[in-house]
Amino acid sequence: MGPLDGLKVVEFGGIGPGPHGAMLLADLGAEVVRVERPSGGLSVVPDASRDFLLRGRRSVSADLKSADGRAAVLALVSSADVVIEGFRPGVLERLGLGPSDCLAVNPGLIYARMTGWGQDGPLAQRAGHDINYLSVTGVLHAIGKPPLNLVGDFGGGSLYLVLGVLAALWERQRTGLGQVVDAAIVDGVASLAQMIWSMKAQSVWEDSPDSNLLDGGCPFYSIYECADGRSVAVGSLEPQFYGLLLAGLELSASDLPEQMDRDSWPLLRKTFAEAFLTRTRDEWSEVFASSDACVTPVLSLEEAASHPHLVARGVFTSEGAAVPAPRFSVEIFGD
Repeated sequence: MGPLDGLKVVEFGGIGPGPHGAMLLADLGAEVVRVERPSGGLSVVPDASRDFLLRGRRSVSADLKSADGRAAVLALVSSADVVIEGFRPGVLERLGLGPSDCLAVNPGLIYARMTGWGQDGPLAQRAGHDINYLSVTGVLHAIGKPPLNLVGDFGGGSLYLVLGVLAALWERQRTGLGQVVDAAIVDGVASLAQMIWSMKAQSVWEDSPDSNLLDGGCPFYSIYECADGRSVAVGSLEPQFYGLLLAGLELSASDLPEQMDRDSWPLLRKTFAEAFLTRTRDEWSEVFASSDACVTPVLSLEEAASHPHLVARGVFTSEGAAVPAPRFSVEIFGD
């Protein structure tokens, strides 16, 4: 049971943000059926046991190029609330399973389309990956190096897909009508970066990597290597937290330049780097364990699963998957 209990979703099989969005809906209680595309009629396909993105739903197969396969999918769609698809624009239209086809059999359907470039525009038919969507929106330039695909595929992709689905479902409560949701990663990434756009507009963000508070240019918002070759993350932005950082490092503010004197940031970085090299990562973790200095160990994926805070909250399952999020005042998730 969950807040979306009773919601029926049909997901066209794909990779990345589409399955992640379907997973999120399933985590919240929706009944999700994933349509795979092997040849033949409609039949049960077992989920991959270690692909956590496929959890919480059953899979069927259908040959979308056959009349029987299309009829089987439309039968599923006719009783569904939501369809999720991640093909290039026009693919499902050519197969007779586009928005107009599906809305014809189910006028209240929310037809959610997940793409990188969107349903229109000069790049709509072009291939792309997370790094490409970040590059054209200016976000990759701001970050300065290729990040994990969390920012584009999942931050700007599946999360905005789910937001669009939930908003469209709310509107359907008033109108009784479905609609098409065009979730493009480039749109979502640009929206995610709104604070950076705001800082630039206020002249507190320089359009050059490694020169700002949050992009690695700031010595008190950075990563430092320790004596054992492992690292700590420092996020001591506010003056009170910065003071605690200096205290933990046994440094005196009177011996250092002003915190916000950007011309002196290279000196501060050198000073902090030398200090952190005097102890191991875990020794520094102990120093800052009870401090609001915002200093934490940089953990590997394996280490993260056993971090006391994450263990206490039960963030990971015994198989190593993250549990559903967010949490609700009424417990909805079983073991």
